[in-house]
Amino acid sequence: MNIILMRHGKPTFSGAAKVTSREMADWVKQYDISDTGGDIPPQSAIALIEKEPIAISSTLPRAISSLQTLGCEPALVDEVFKEAELPLYLVPGVRLSPFHWAVVYRLLWLCGLSRQAESLKMAKARAARAAVMLVELARESQRPVLLMGHGIINRLIARELKSLGWREESQPGKGYWGAGVYSVR
Repeated sequence: MNIILMRHGKPTFSGAAKVTSREMADWVKQYDISDTGGDIPPQSAIALIEKEPIAISSTLPRAISSLQTLGCEPALVDEVFKEAELPLYLVPGVRLSPFHWAVVYRLLWLCGLSRQAESLKMAKARAARAAVMLVELARESQRPVLLMGHGIINRLIARELKSLGWREESQPGKGYWGAGVYSVR
């Protein structure tokens, strides 16, 4: 029995090269409604679906479209698997790339500054619920389970799976289509 935690493919939305912190809020909204268009998964991602896993997805379009690109139809789409929110702060007079803003905001989030966004503690609790759902589905079906999710939440779910006695067969990659595989000890 395996649980595969895969990060979605590259979203079609890229937006402006540099944005203000005020513009970053709109950038995040656009990113969240973006799908992956024609992004092609690597052979390593395709190989993970050879055993025809039960496909599960976050509610965000980039995750759903990634599953569809792999030829998988999600058996379950649930918000419990969506990415942890970024807290957005106004920093006047500064223009950064969205990537750099995301790094700054994620570091603030990891330090406990979540503003109106979901806190790290709340995200960990949600990841615990998600891990239990995945384990129950794997045990009931006796089939591999593939979650098409996101970078941070997948890492939090992975920690929970390990605390539940699942062994990490391969570490999740950090890029698009990166996947970690977990099995029962």
